[in-house]
This record gives sequence, structure tokens and C-alpha cells, in this order.
Amino acid sequence: MMTLSEQDVILRERYRLTNIVGQGGMGSVYRAEDLRLPGRLCAIKVVKPDPNASPEALAQMQEQFLQEASILAQLDHPGLPKVSDFFADNGRDYLVMDFVPGKDLRELLVENQGPLAESRVLAWADQIIDTLAYLHRQDPPVLHRDIKPANIKRTPDNRIKLVDFGLVKVMAPDDNRTITVVQGRGTALYTPLEQYGGDGGHTDARTDIYALGATFYHLLTAVPPPDAKARFLNPKALKPPHLVNEAISPYVSDAIMWAMEMHPDDRPSDLEQFRRVFFGLEPRPGHTRTHSGNGQLEAALYKHRAALLTAVILLILAVILTIL
Repeated sequence: MMTLSEQDVILRERYRLTNIVGQGGMGSVYRAEDLRLPGRLCAIKVVKPDPNASPEALAQMQEQFLQEASILAQLDHPGLPKVSDFFADNGRDYLVMDFVPGKDLRELLVENQGPLAESRVLAWADQIIDTLAYLHRQDPPVLHRDIKPANIKRTPDNRIKLVDFGLVKVMAPDDNRTITVVQGRGTALYTPLEQYGGDGGHTDARTDIYALGATFYHLLTAVPPPDAKARFLNPKALKPPHLVNEAISPYVSDAIMWAMEMHPDDRPSDLEQFRRVFFGLEPRPGHTRTHSGNGQLEAALYKHRAALLTAVILLILAVILTIL
């Protein structure tokens, strides 16, 4: 793969790579200048070929990439960077899209040094849900499979964009199985258990909903959610968000916990259903709201549970001594 030490690399006699903006096990993303359109900046995803794959497998994966990248190029939504070009060269696959300026939500969370305000996250959530719902409405539906704070950017004019197509999958209409556009595995903290099966595992819209819930959990609590494997071993590992941050509204907490249910069948069936609960328009199906008005009482009880238990024990001892 190309390194930062290599200067002025030009692809297809058009794209001059300037610097790297992201790197992972499956490839890298570079900032580039479009020499045919002066002033236009691009983000170019360079996909690393599998070193263990046979020549036949590599050729098949490359053909699949080109076919499915053409589907991404047809997407047009304000919450997505426009894919403008894609090609293969010297065994590598390239995806060219608009460069999105600004900071990602992971950076904003770090800068804040604590949970982000609920009102702020809700404003972003409306845009994120709208973008994901657009992907899921495609025919066939398009899945993202790597929703996380680092893959969501806020532009200088306060728009929200999903910036990494690295793990997008297109649902095959014949049997509802998925076909990988660019091979990858997602990010553990935000990945549901069914995605751990790799490309052989069944994933659908509910996979993105889990990752979205985990993303909101992290933004609103500043605490990374336990990964699905840890939760499988300890079902109580995931604490409700309003017990971690008492400023979180009960309905927001309910929606996040619903989105992060371990089994896909227990999650919202689609993003519109999740949106209604997340914004407090209706309760989670089959549940009644038993939280206090703003979750503060439950959060206080949870935080001081040890002191409360001690007080109860002392009270019991006092009653026994009085009787004796």
C-alpha cells in the first residue's frame, strides 16, 4: 500500500493524493485533488487485496466491487458523500467520493470531555436516521455495517454525513442474503453478534440499527458500550443509558436499549419505528414507561445503591436491637 512518504502520487492521470485521512486493516482513505476540476477535493478509498486469495478469487472480488460500486454511485442524498468514480488498477480497487470537511463525532466527544448534550445528539440523530433510512429504502436495500462516531462527520455548516462506505453491503433481492461491496468486519464496540460471523453471517437493516443505538449510547454517556461478546457472557453488562447519565430522557434510554437488543428479532424492525420511540412520540412496543420524569431518581438510586443497602441493613439491625 502507498505510504505518506510517497509524494504527488497521481491516479488515472487525474487524482493527486495529498495525505492519508484514515487507515484500517482492509484499506486506507486518502484526501486527493481532482486535476480535471481545479479546487475540487476528493476522498479516495483504496482497498487492500487479500494476500491469501487465489488469482481467481481476487478477480471475482474485483468484478464484484466494480458492479456494486456502480450502485453506490447512483445514491444521491445530502447525508452521503457523492461517489463520483470507481476503478481497479494493479490489483487494487478504488472508490472516489466527495471529501467531507469538518470533525467526526468521535473527535467532538473527546473534545467535550464528557457526555454530549441530549438536545445536540437528537438534532444529529434526525439527520443520521434520515440518511440510513434512505439507504435501507433502496431496491435492493443498502446496508452500511460500520456505523460509529468516527464514521459520522459534522460539516462546518452543521450538516451530518456518513463518510465511510468501507463496509456497505447490498441486499440480494432473491434470498435476502447480503453481498459484500468492500470486505470488512465492522468495529467491535458497535457490532451486533450476528455480524461476528463475517461475510457468511446474515445481516440486515437491524444490524445498522444496533450500531446506531451503540453510537448514541457512547455519545450520550461518554462510556463505550460493552461489545456483543462481552454481553453474551454477561447479559447485565450493558447498563441503561439513563442510569449512567441522569440527564438522558427515559424514552431516549428505552430506544437505545431496544436498538441494542442481542437478538435481531427483538430490535426495531426499521428505522422509522426506532425514530418514533427515540424522539418520545410513542413507547417501545410491549413496554410501559415506569421511569421518573427525567430519570434522575433511578439514576440516583443506582449510583448510591451501596449506601442505600447499608442504610437498610442498619435499620433492620436497629429494629432487632429495639425488640431485644
